[in-house]
Amino acid sequence: MVAKGNKLSDDFATDNDESGPLSLWDAVSLIIGIVIGSTIYKTPGFIFSNVSDPWTGLALWVLCGVLSLVGALCYAELATTYPRSGGEYNYLTRAFGAWAGFLFGWAQLAIIQTGSIGALSYVFADYATDVFRTSKDSAFWFAVLAVTGLTLLNMLGVHAGRHTQKVLVLAKLLGLLVLIAAGMASPSASSFEVTKPMNGPGWSLAMILVLYAYGGWNDAAFVTAEVRNRSRNIPRALLFGLGAITVVYVLINFAYLRALGFEGLRASSRPAADALSATFGEHAGHAMSLLVMISALGGLNGLILAVSRVHAAVGADHALFAWLGRWSPRTKTPIWSLLAQGVITVVMIVAVGTESGREAIDKIFRGCGVRAVPWDRYFNSGFETLYAASAPIFWLFFLATGIAYFVLRVVDRDRPRPFTAPWFPLCPVLFCGTCLFGLYSAVNYGAPLLPLIAGPFAMGIPLYAGSRWLGNVSHTRRQQELR
Repeated sequence: MVAKGNKLSDDFATDNDESGPLSLWDAVSLIIGIVIGSTIYKTPGFIFSNVSDPWTGLALWVLCGVLSLVGALCYAELATTYPRSGGEYNYLTRAFGAWAGFLFGWAQLAIIQTGSIGALSYVFADYATDVFRTSKDSAFWFAVLAVTGLTLLNMLGVHAGRHTQKVLVLAKLLGLLVLIAAGMASPSASSFEVTKPMNGPGWSLAMILVLYAYGGWNDAAFVTAEVRNRSRNIPRALLFGLGAITVVYVLINFAYLRALGFEGLRASSRPAADALSATFGEHAGHAMSLLVMISALGGLNGLILAVSRVHAAVGADHALFAWLGRWSPRTKTPIWSLLAQGVITVVMIVAVGTESGREAIDKIFRGCGVRAVPWDRYFNSGFETLYAASAPIFWLFFLATGIAYFVLRVVDRDRPRPFTAPWFPLCPVLFCGTCLFGLYSAVNYGAPLLPLIAGPFAMGIPLYAGSRWLGNVSHTRRQQELR
């Protein structure tokens, strides 16, 4: 399927809705595996430090769950109307032209999703240093090992990836149930007492971090073409998955408060392990660290599997990255897409997670007349740095997709829509408003890192021009051969 002019070739009539290797529960496990992968184990302390009381913090988790469900309704309509794998890449290309889809695909590979995979790998790594009792300086090695191992596993085939995902999600849910039970069993009577003032920029940063915790549900759209009965299963997977995640998130944060207290949670950088240690002792905390590692692997595996399909879609449509669109006939996976994604992620992990990597970045900045990165603002943490760097571009394209929803409602008004978001235009307006808030907050928080992502993002413009030129040359040659 190749882009023609500024529009993709029509894929609605030719795709078989009944076929595909992924079932409803495969899609649900993919969403749960991707979403519940990092933030709930890493940042609740920082989130609650930016609110005045515990009830406000819990209310933010509920509100952001509802806002995510609203966005999921819009995506369910887009994914069932345009069923080709690739998600936002397809919607942006159809709405604005091939350039928009190309820039999105390039940003996914160079910044957004590779940054997200790298950030999540650091959650695995931080807890791994606790389980194996190694120094924090070794965290980047654990992160590299996780990304490399799961990338190779997914290169073996989609069935290996999906079966691994199910196992990891089951282990994740077991750990969450244990954590909730531990919190409810805690005898603490001072869980909701506030003894110190708020320590942070405020609720806006807390909200953007909570929205980030719900992030990843949209990645289910990347594998749309591989889901059976997608006109029914994609909306169900998004709604079932996000509904379950919202309930789990609220219960987990309530459990943290019960086990650690409001002030104890604010002070914790590893709340899952600390909550079990507070209730059942130190050994239980180490066991929880192991379960968090497994949970993070589930999120990593889901991202690696789903996001590689975006790069493959870009490769199928754009000559410069045609090699990314090559699927292995034996494993039925986009092996070159997986390999490129893995290599870039590992480079990111080493660049921001090691002292030598950070020094090299600062040296480049100073050479360009830009101030060095204030690494301590991001706690000298690979997770915080990669999150802050990738978030502005993530929210920019999220907002663009919300606008594309309105455009496609007009330009493709006669196209069959197996599912439509209710209460039009309320749902897409709320979604766009959420994205605007997310973009503003992400730019404000990640401002010192903007020069780090501006260069790679801007490279997409000449790369697109080069890809168009290469495509035109190839087309001319084919025409001459046919003559």
